[in-house]
Amino acid sequence: MRHRPAVHLAVPVDDLAAARRFYGGVLGLAEGRSTDHWVDWDLDGHQLVTHLAGQPSVPAAYGTVEGTAVPVPHFGLLLPRARFHELAERLRAAGTPFDIEPYLRYAGERAEQWTMFLRDPAGNALEFKSFTDESAVFAR
Repeated sequence: MRHRPAVHLAVPVDDLAAARRFYGGVLGLAEGRSTDHWVDWDLDGHQLVTHLAGQPSVPAAYGTVEGTAVPVPHFGLLLPRARFHELAERLRAAGTPFDIEPYLRYAGERAEQWTMFLRDPAGNALEFKSFTDESAVFAR
């Protein structure tokens, strides 16, 4: 097995059962190790850990991107186009409310990308996006 760098991200949740329904059921992530206080999730090869923290999370601030207020902090994934739209439909089918509905940002520009923002049951903000040209992810 080839090693590839991966991210480890820990987020607070106030209800592990709700986290399991959302991350496992709605997002379809595979569950890894767990205890009574945390659950590991496979976020496309990255380790996401939901830690029982007792209080829902709230964004510390909002930033503005192309005239739209986005919650900060947030986390998420860069996805291939088809997978982005499949996830958007999966979220809609589950009745997941969006902070920012899926839309095409920077249309016609090199950084053109589909993006959407939503929250987990504890209020953690997530962004999923898909670049038209994946080589433009870090382009200046």
